[in-house]
Amino acid sequence: MVVTATEFKTNFGKYLELIAHEDIFITRNGKTIAKVVNPQVSAVDSIRGMLNNAPHDIDLDSLREERLSRYEDNG
Repeated sequence: MVVTATEFKTNFGKYLELIAHEDIFITRNGKTIAKVVNPQVSAVDSIRGMLNNAPHDIDLDSLREERLSRYEDNG
């Protein structure tokens, strides 16, 4: 979810509840200035969701290889 800094400040309690379900990107003047995440969700689980057709048993080394291959393809 993307919200403005003003909206986030005004409705802080609402967004605290939403963090349990999704990351929140905070913007100011149209630019992302912060990302608020649920500390109970591991980084591996978060990254796994960004990969197409990622198996549930993917490990950190596989994620690293995927990220590096994307970097090399764009680089």
